[in-house]
Amino acid sequence: MSLPRVVIVGGGFGGLFATRALAGAAVNVVLIDKRNYHLFRPMLYQVATGLLSADQIAAPLRSIVSRQRNVEVLQDEVTAIDSARRLVQLKEHQVPYDFLILATGIRYNYFGHDDWRYVAPGLESLDDADLIRGKVLTAFERAEEKAALSPSDRAEIQQLLTFVLVGAGTVGVEMASTLAEMSRMALAHDFRNIDTRSARILLYEAAPRILPTFPEALSAKAQRHLESLGVKVHTNTRVTSVDQGGIVADGKRVPASTVLWGAGVLASPAGLWLGAAMDRSGKIMVNSDLSVPGHPEIFAIGDTAHVVAESRNLLGIKSKQLMTMPGVAQPAIQEGQYVASLIRRRIAGKPDPAPFWYWDKGDLAIVGRTYALADLRFLQFAGFLAWVLWAVVHIYFLIGFANRLFVTLQWGVAFLTKRRQVRVFPGQEKAAKAP
Repeated sequence: MSLPRVVIVGGGFGGLFATRALAGAAVNVVLIDKRNYHLFRPMLYQVATGLLSADQIAAPLRSIVSRQRNVEVLQDEVTAIDSARRLVQLKEHQVPYDFLILATGIRYNYFGHDDWRYVAPGLESLDDADLIRGKVLTAFERAEEKAALSPSDRAEIQQLLTFVLVGAGTVGVEMASTLAEMSRMALAHDFRNIDTRSARILLYEAAPRILPTFPEALSAKAQRHLESLGVKVHTNTRVTSVDQGGIVADGKRVPASTVLWGAGVLASPAGLWLGAAMDRSGKIMVNSDLSVPGHPEIFAIGDTAHVVAESRNLLGIKSKQLMTMPGVAQPAIQEGQYVASLIRRRIAGKPDPAPFWYWDKGDLAIVGRTYALADLRFLQFAGFLAWVLWAVVHIYFLIGFANRLFVTLQWGVAFLTKRRQVRVFPGQEKAAKAP
């Protein structure tokens, strides 16, 4: 008799931790992802700005689960789901399932202007990080060349040295602070004809304040620190147009050669595959056990799911109000582990576990090389201590001991030297030959 098959779509935090939690279970697991690696996305901005290399925050999925004998990894892209026949449709093949876990992640929301994506890339993958690092470094190189050969073109030089970030969530703030420090420290002595410290870092946010998911007091501290780094923060300012020459914000033209996007996300099309009820961002509205209504064998977790559940803080104290799960790693990890436990119990003929609840360990955000925010719910603070906590937590969750060691050493070198180690970027010849 064949074992039940659990198909997991997505090798991010939710999918990977669900896979790991099924180790030793009497099931066959098929893990499907269009990329062959697990990406530690909270540190992706450090690859985009040259502090870390790609292999330090990513690991091959096959390598991660190589010792887990009940797992098969497929690098492919899901195009549809036939829930009636319990089939996952790939580009050329079909994969049957007994249980299906959808952990398909997010994509950036350009609010109906998908053409902006080619001008203002978001930070979703290692390819995006390479692209952004290339755009940033190329801007400095072109400004240096222009200053050396046509020094009178001051307006064009300033446009090349203007970097616009749209969206002041965690990614926007991390990128803005890192670009500011990069231009004022890491690159400060490398060019002869431009002063990289004159680079303009502009951060735009349509909401009244940056980091809107953090308490207002912490948001205010973060903005003051960004401004001390030289970042110009524009809140209550909506970007209405993006093109090769810059942006239009509140009716004003802002020339800029580099525009980066982080102004909101959409869920993957998983909800459309199932015809399920979704929220405004496309997340599937799930039951209290994270199953899709009408499909007890299908589960949605992480950024794919709209989850409202009970929560307890770091000390285990239960919150009086239900919590909507944020799109960060911890909910995805806990949801993946919960669904794996539920599947184990069903296979063993045991009753389902109690509804999912979230152990809320708080939120962290970095705003520079020695400054971060920490919201532990019962305690909020900012500064160097929060930065140390951020570093410890993020190193702990990196996949593999070697990655943790190398990242720690790299951070130490960067901290002492104020330099960026990853300063080359691929694809330059290909870009030059493009029509």
